[in-house]
Amino acid sequence: MSLIDITFNVFSDTPKGKDPDSYSPTLRHYHQILWSKPLPSGLPFTLDLDTPRLLHHKSELGEFFLSSDQIGNTYSYVKKMLHIVEQIPMGEMDYFESLRATIAGHAFFPARRIDGKMTINGARGVSHKIQDRFDLTLECIRRFYLGEESPLTDVLQRNGQFFQLFDDFNGYVDFFLYQDLVESDYSSVKFWLPFVSFCNPALPQTIDQYLSYKTKVIDFLNARNQRIDAFANG
Repeated sequence: MSLIDITFNVFSDTPKGKDPDSYSPTLRHYHQILWSKPLPSGLPFTLDLDTPRLLHHKSELGEFFLSSDQIGNTYSYVKKMLHIVEQIPMGEMDYFESLRATIAGHAFFPARRIDGKMTINGARGVSHKIQDRFDLTLECIRRFYLGEESPLTDVLQRNGQFFQLFDDFNGYVDFFLYQDLVESDYSSVKFWLPFVSFCNPALPQTIDQYLSYKTKVIDFLNARNQRIDAFANG
């Protein structure tokens, strides 16, 4: 019997109108299965479900309250993107939406505000230079490990204790099974849109750009689902 069903849609056990990141019991359980494992240091990272809507770890490494965050925004509900998204066939969008609702479509970050300031999930959602794109978020994390600036520098530094658990960018990528979003030597991110700097528009500007973006996100989610399946189900 499989521990994780990589086709499971997390909206299916989420109360209507609620966010699966907080209210899907299966999604929480899947995160617990996947990320309760040894860290790069060899020390155990065990997660419990004792905190409502969150996952929790406490040991000599520190105490962390963590939650899910969706990867691969379709921008279906972004007003300034509707003139593009509405041109995509409904069947294609339905597939995109269903794939991002699988376990591969979810990241895992610290969930508590520090000093009353924004969480990583919140900061990447409101930044006009990130626009909730996970490839750009991962680039910010890569730069954080190198001591370089990015639009998310402040919030990543506030959560530095969490990122220290993984030693370096390679360790972080391997732990969370993000290998298909970086080059084989981990030196750069495989961006979903052409990237020169964070001055580039984060949102697709044309239908061709959106179609390219959608294809790359789908390819990543499918590849990550296969990694998750191999890791969890052998």
